[in-house]
Amino acid sequence: MAHPQPLPQLGSGRVLIRFGVTTTILVSAAAFSGIGFAGSLGTLTWMAMIVSSAVAVIRRERPFESTLNHWDDMVGYAAIFCLVSIFAHASAI
Repeated sequence: MAHPQPLPQLGSGRVLIRFGVTTTILVSAAAFSGIGFAGSLGTLTWMAMIVSSAVAVIRRERPFESTLNHWDDMVGYAAIFCLVSIFAHASAI
C-alpha cells in the first residue's frame, strides 16, 4: 500500500511578505536618520541579521529547507548589508 505524500507547507509567501514589510520599515527608518542613510541602513540590516538568526535558532529551524524561513531572511538582510557597504565605500572615493 502506498504511503500518502505529505502536503507542501504554505509558509513561503508569508515569509516573503514579512521580509518585504520589514525591509520597508528599515529603509523608512534609515531615511529619517540623523547619521546618514547608508550608515543607518547598514546598522539596521546588521541588527536584523542578528535577530533573524536568533529567532531561527530559538525556533529550531533548519537552513536549506524547501520552504523559506528565518535563515533565508538573514541571507536577504546580509545581501542588503553587503550592497549598502559597497555603495557606501564607492561613494566615499
